[in-house]
Amino acid sequence: MTPRFSIVTCTWNSASWLQTSIDSVLMQDNQDFEYIFVDGASSDGTLEIIRAVPRPYRLLQGVTGGISRAMNAGLCASTGEIVAYLHSDDYYLNPSVLSTVVQHMEDDAGWLFGRTMTDLDGELVPEDYVAPRFCYSQLLRGNFIPHPATFVRRELMLRVGGFDEGLKYAMDYDLWLKIAPLAQPIQLDLPLVAFREHAGSLSTSNRLAAMEEDLQVRLEHAGTGSLPKLLHTARYHVRRLRAIRAQHASGGLRQ
Repeated sequence: MTPRFSIVTCTWNSASWLQTSIDSVLMQDNQDFEYIFVDGASSDGTLEIIRAVPRPYRLLQGVTGGISRAMNAGLCASTGEIVAYLHSDDYYLNPSVLSTVVQHMEDDAGWLFGRTMTDLDGELVPEDYVAPRFCYSQLLRGNFIPHPATFVRRELMLRVGGFDEGLKYAMDYDLWLKIAPLAQPIQLDLPLVAFREHAGSLSTSNRLAAMEEDLQVRLEHAGTGSLPKLLHTARYHVRRLRAIRAQHASGGLRQ
């Protein structure tokens, strides 16, 4: 039988955080899922942790070339109706996450996203803002859709070609902008996933580069008019300046 979910976890030397992520998947009260690991040649014990998973799983080894390629490899290997990407340092907040998704996607919605909380040294911190209501123009202004709390029907992801492997940071944002014209998402204000923020987090350690790539993606999807592109560029420079000031004030840069 076709599983309801394909849960894809990409790893690379992820032994420090992986077990918590795995435990949060195994504790789900909805067990109608396949579990796919995509590993980029880990050497720190990650593979041993995966091989101890007490249920059937698939392991794709030696998938190098970046996170977008790894996520696409997981997509190609998946067979479930709904694909979810739970990275090795993230974890589901409670056992009813998948059941909650099923409850809200029963009407054949194409995709769904909820919210996240941030794990800072073991302390769960709520988001400090209220996400706007979804519309395409609002999404073009900025990415407010958290990747690990997003669930997309596999056929929809395949229809748009998956993730752009030329992108290092904004591949998820690009994907949302590609699928949004095809299907209206279900938006939940409920936190579903904990995002673990640490020094190795791409979005944490490379915030300015991520902001620049976000702008590139935004401009590609903004259409042919010059005025929208100028407005997006102006907003980018304001946000970049704020990020730099925050970095100087704190001695570091957090998302």
